[in-house]
Amino acid sequence: MGTFGRRCLCRRRLVISTVNEAVGVWFFAQKTQRYLYLLRSDVRNPERWGLPGGKVEKNESLLTAIERECTEEMNTMPAYTKLVPIEKFTSPNDTFYYHTFFCLLKDEFTPVLNHEHTGYAWINKGIIPKPLHSGLWATLKIDDIYKRIKTVEELYA
Repeated sequence: MGTFGRRCLCRRRLVISTVNEAVGVWFFAQKTQRYLYLLRSDVRNPERWGLPGGKVEKNESLLTAIERECTEEMNTMPAYTKLVPIEKFTSPNDTFYYHTFFCLLKDEFTPVLNHEHTGYAWINKGIIPKPLHSGLWATLKIDDIYKRIKTVEELYA
């Protein structure tokens, strides 16, 4: 190996891989057949409709992150009938995961929003608010997501 081995060793860099995870919850009220969307106020996605959710903290489970983020953003994590994972987005470089959950509720609730959102709307099934957050737009374009949601809606109707 000699010189070649030492050169390779000298040129190596320590690469620390950091994986970030986030969660989002798509609430659906059975009684009204409507979905909850929040209007974002952040700099990266201003005035775009999206879901409540956010970053998963170190050593935090996905469920704990969901409960914490919903409580932070809407002042509540409402009682639900069913909470089901419907998608896990993975970034091309495998350093970011976004977990989307479908949350089935009996009825709508009134969120008390924090500074991250400027408004909310319960919107009829089949209608997509615009402009929509690009990540949610990508999720909505996947037919398998609709099949999973429809299955949950029918099971708990």
